[in-house]
Amino acid sequence: MSLDTDDEILQDFLVEAGELLEGLSEQLVQLEQTPDDKDLLNAVFRSFHTIKGGAGFLNLENLVKICHRAEDVFNLLRQGQRQVDSNLMDIILQVIDILNQMFDEVRSGEMPSPAPDDLMAALEPLAQPPGEVPEPVAAAPEPPPPPPPAAVPAAGGRSGGDITDEEFEALLDALQDQKQGGAAPPPPAAPSAAGSQGGAAGDVITDDEFDQLLDELQGHKGGAGSQPAQPPAPAAGGQDSGALISDDEFENLLDNLHGKNKPAAAGASPPPSPAAPAPAPKPAPAAPAKPAAPEKAAPTKPAPSPADTSVRVDTRRLDDIMNLVGELVLVRNRLATLRSRMGDEQVSKAVTNLDVVTADLQAAVMKTRMQPIKKVFGRFPRVVRDLARSLKKEVNLELWGEDTDLDKNLVEALADPLVHLVRNAVDHGIESPEERVAAGKPRAGHVVLSAAQEGDHILLTISDDGKGMDPNVLRGKAVEKGLMDEDAASRLSDHDAFNLIFRAGFSTKTEISDVSGRGVGMDVVKTRIAQLNGRVEVTSELGKGSTLSIRLPLTLAILPTLMVVLGKQRFALPLANVSEIFDLDLSRTNRVDDQEVIMVRNRSLPLYYLRRWLVAGGTDEYRGMGHVVVVFSGNQRVGFVVDSLIGQEEVVIKPLGNMLHGVPGLAGATITGDGGIALILDIPGLLKNYARRF
Repeated sequence: MSLDTDDEILQDFLVEAGELLEGLSEQLVQLEQTPDDKDLLNAVFRSFHTIKGGAGFLNLENLVKICHRAEDVFNLLRQGQRQVDSNLMDIILQVIDILNQMFDEVRSGEMPSPAPDDLMAALEPLAQPPGEVPEPVAAAPEPPPPPPPAAVPAAGGRSGGDITDEEFEALLDALQDQKQGGAAPPPPAAPSAAGSQGGAAGDVITDDEFDQLLDELQGHKGGAGSQPAQPPAPAAGGQDSGALISDDEFENLLDNLHGKNKPAAAGASPPPSPAAPAPAPKPAPAAPAKPAAPEKAAPTKPAPSPADTSVRVDTRRLDDIMNLVGELVLVRNRLATLRSRMGDEQVSKAVTNLDVVTADLQAAVMKTRMQPIKKVFGRFPRVVRDLARSLKKEVNLELWGEDTDLDKNLVEALADPLVHLVRNAVDHGIESPEERVAAGKPRAGHVVLSAAQEGDHILLTISDDGKGMDPNVLRGKAVEKGLMDEDAASRLSDHDAFNLIFRAGFSTKTEISDVSGRGVGMDVVKTRIAQLNGRVEVTSELGKGSTLSIRLPLTLAILPTLMVVLGKQRFALPLANVSEIFDLDLSRTNRVDDQEVIMVRNRSLPLYYLRRWLVAGGTDEYRGMGHVVVVFSGNQRVGFVVDSLIGQEEVVIKPLGNMLHGVPGLAGATITGDGGIALILDIPGLLKNYARRF
């Protein structure tokens, strides 16, 4: 049976339940570390309960079954009849994996497949109390003081099934009869409400009556019907009607309505009612809150309004809006160029205003595309937890800056590189507990994953307190694998030696496992980060740990560039790759191993002439002073010689046509402020395809 993926209710369920499912993995790992956290237990229970409810409404039975069984497990945990341990968490995390698979099937329009039988069989004993269930008689709700016979079976005569509609109606009728037949005066604070209630007693239940029903179902004492002749009773009733019930009380109410908490002795009839006031401390702590009740009630009315301030928008619409803003930016650039030629003051003011409005609109639209990086970070507690168990290590993960926002395309693109870097930190960096103790360290290793915004860039760091990297070992491995000779390896600085880990086929592992050892992965990470106009750096201290830093632009939609001229053609260098610009006497360069180099702050940089690569016939020799643009490519710095500099300009990347599509070193094209075309350069692609040793 297929599902209608265009159904609005189904899409709402996928979005809301999907968000709950994303948070569950992180919550479960945290719960394993703090098993006594009642709030966390309740949050996990409610997540499973909510997903189950939505799936049941949409008749997704297989989803309902596995969520219901997981819900039963956490119900026992909340009641203290089971304890959280690693084996239980292994099974629950498998449930999360299966739920993710089911959600993928639903998104593709298919009914979810049944959960594996072995998983359901493993859940079954966890959903049952390990021993005899303690009797919950003390906390059981009691019937009201003068309850009619019909109310007793409704509230207390059930053996565990759900309350039926008829029983619920009978309970409501009993409350109405009690109010009309008794001598209890209406609460003095709301005489008009009492008067209107008298005329509609048989049709609509009032707020006060519903609050009294909640009190009776939860076993509260001291309500308006407890002692109608006493003055404090109406005040207590008034207070109860305006107070908010807590999460625990609401959960208890749900359990009572669904027959999970069996009340004590269905035969507890009206005669024991004098004993009802025995637990007198209950109304006593509530008394100081009486004056505050009306004040609390007032602000609760506009509470739903925040939900009305947000709306879900298809991301394709956001992309379309962003494309239109990009076109507007190009028009603004064009008008800014024409302004200087026209010399009209009024036109100049109008263009200046347009410039300001366009910049504000661009910033506002970019914010709508922003997502917190927590969407990526949320998966790592589970990744670290599972990997540490498989490697028999103890690792604590700390997340910083989860609320840092960046473009949604970057959020999606960062997922795989970060997973590899975090796994690498746990596998390569953190030692075994025995090695750490022998080195005078705590048994558990520490990994920190952080994000922070720095100007128009975002900085991501993955650091560990493990064994660090030995630059001499890295140099030896490079020679052993034939990546360089001994002489070249010996000249490498420690910083350059650390960067060897990004070479394809490089690995320090002596044994190949399902986690690492094949020498693939880090080079892919470097390439992927470079494609996002970012760069990655690594620092390490032997015996202390390592840190990998990734610097990325906040958005990929509108690209700040440095415009340069080669021959008669304009080219755009991504500003994120540009380090510095200076003029140089090109006759004062050196050659090392047949490569032209320059010395910048006592460090040699390879020098390349872009015109020779990108302009037909651009092989003539450069003389005199030249403009050098120093750029980053991953962890390498090189100098590009250009004919002239135009300046910084924000551009919108346009795809290349069929003739230029796939040409190495070109990332796209854009329209310049004077209406011309500029090609956007791909720095890593240029160096890989044209430069020596890249």
